[in-house]
Amino acid sequence: MELSGIAAYLVSFFTFVGIYGILALGLNMQWGFTGQFNIGIAGFFAVGAYTSAILTTPESPWHLGGFGQPFLVGVLGAVIVSALVGLLIGWITARLRTDYLAIATIGIAETLRLIIANESWLTNGVRGMSGIDRPFSDFFQALGLSSAMGSLIVVAAFLAGVYFLVERARQSPWGRVLRAIRENEPATEAAGKNIGRFRLEAFVVGSAIMGLGGALYAHYFGFLSPEAFLPLYGTFLVWVMLIAGGSGNNLGALVGAVVIWTIWSGSEFVMSASLPEGYGGYAGPLRVILIGVLLQVILIARPEGLLPERAPQAIATTRRERARQQ
Repeated sequence: MELSGIAAYLVSFFTFVGIYGILALGLNMQWGFTGQFNIGIAGFFAVGAYTSAILTTPESPWHLGGFGQPFLVGVLGAVIVSALVGLLIGWITARLRTDYLAIATIGIAETLRLIIANESWLTNGVRGMSGIDRPFSDFFQALGLSSAMGSLIVVAAFLAGVYFLVERARQSPWGRVLRAIRENEPATEAAGKNIGRFRLEAFVVGSAIMGLGGALYAHYFGFLSPEAFLPLYGTFLVWVMLIAGGSGNNLGALVGAVVIWTIWSGSEFVMSASLPEGYGGYAGPLRVILIGVLLQVILIARPEGLLPERAPQAIATTRRERARQQ
């Protein structure tokens, strides 16, 4: 069943919201829970996308591939490879201070993107990889659904699963240790916790989630090129989504993904229609400025985000008791 123009746009819109929501949850695991300032999201996004594409595409003379594995094998491979890359990077950088960690991760992400762009035998370089199938397309077509709608359903299922697991992790003792490291690292270390190990675990888990988002992007879009993983699209937007929604709050990360992607995609139509003839080339930079100004407004007016992080139950109970006593 083919979708109408508006329906096709809405399917594409919510699919990208779901993919960016997964990326925001991965960043929330690192920054929101543990305070690790990762500016290299695009690198893990790209690793997951290309890993799944290489594992699932048929043999090609232009790039590494020919494994022809099913979609789920590609996703699993993307998660594992992204986790291993995160383990290597985290082992080197986990104990770096926030500003040094940011410099290291953005440098590593750009290195990965340049490898993708220049190693043609691996990824076909700047010409990109095509022929990446959408997940379970035959199954959804048998049900009378388009492959795009099927991709939306798959992305929504993975998003729900990731949200459930990350939320359970937040409420677990492990998640409480991560937040303790974020709030007061010396006190947490004095309590006998291995700070390096917990920071490394959070970094690896967040990287694996970002790799999952990359795999879903590859199978929905069907084509990969290095330009898709520029810091603007793979890092900057994800950070704005998490900060706008509420750092440390998983639901806030998803709300931020919906709000910022609505503004980002909607501004394209508004600026294309409102700019005078001959000024269409300014639409892209103006959209970036718009998001940057919006980020500044949020940081000044509501730095905790649209949905602030909820205090742990024990702390919330103590606050209520103190309020009653007063």
